[in-house]
Amino acid sequence: MTIPQTSAKLEISDSSWPGSSPSKTGVNALMSRPSTSADSKDVDGRDKRGHDDAEKSRPTKPASKPPRRLPVQKDWPTSAIVAAQIGILIAIVAAWEIGAATGFIDKFFWSHPSAIYHTLTIFFTTGDAFTDIAFTFRSTILGFLIGTFAGSALGLSFWWSKNYAAIVQPYIICFESLPKLALAPLIVLVFGIGIASKIAIATALTLVVSALTTFAGVKAVDPDGEKLFYSLGASRLQVFRKLVIPSCLPWIISVLRVNIGLALTGAIVGEFIASQHGLGRAIIYAGQTYDIALVWVAVSVLSALAVVMYVTVSWIERMLHKGIKG
Repeated sequence: MTIPQTSAKLEISDSSWPGSSPSKTGVNALMSRPSTSADSKDVDGRDKRGHDDAEKSRPTKPASKPPRRLPVQKDWPTSAIVAAQIGILIAIVAAWEIGAATGFIDKFFWSHPSAIYHTLTIFFTTGDAFTDIAFTFRSTILGFLIGTFAGSALGLSFWWSKNYAAIVQPYIICFESLPKLALAPLIVLVFGIGIASKIAIATALTLVVSALTTFAGVKAVDPDGEKLFYSLGASRLQVFRKLVIPSCLPWIISVLRVNIGLALTGAIVGEFIASQHGLGRAIIYAGQTYDIALVWVAVSVLSALAVVMYVTVSWIERMLHKGIKG
């Protein structure tokens, strides 16, 4: 016996529930239906409160520190630097004068700026200021030039023969280690108390420094460059003129500022020992007569002369460097 199967749809209308009306049940159903993510978001993908779900799920990162930068130091203009230097000098002179006036500084041993200025005017009006300055200047410049050129030539000559360099180098180093100022009395006895002995001492102080510096430049010459010159058919003289000398010029130029100070030292030491003129002689004379103001005058003039020569040599050095680069 077969039971016929019939398909029927079970339809439950809102009106089938007791006590409910179609309109109220529909509204209640809409209100009671849980909200979905599609309903809570607007067209731009943001929810009704204005927050993005992706931003909610993204972990918050701590604020990154700004990158560290090297400190940048601003260079002062030249006028500001000169003003600061002049201000320091004025402060020192004022403190010196006040200390001498109040008795804090002994005038007998240290003198004071007003007395030094008075002695300075006498030194330039009635004294031998210009004669002494010219004497010291000539001996310094001549010793500087002779020592620099002779020392540079000696250092360059070591390139021609390694055996010759190995033989002569120990003697140069030994002469450099000697206190050459201790030989100053002997040099004065040999060359006399004139300008020749001062030039000789200044030359002795500058020659060895120039020779050793130039020899260091000779050893730094590129050997591959020498091979290239020889492969192109250059002679030894051409290699020396076209390669060795230009390669050693920066080394020779770098020692100029050192040599000008050494030459001035040699000239002053020679004048200390025995001399008829010069700023060194004026310093020794003032010290023997306890004229402390004159000592400061001679030292001040000597310092000014040293600064002028140093600035001049520095300018020449810059010009030579530009000529080499150009």
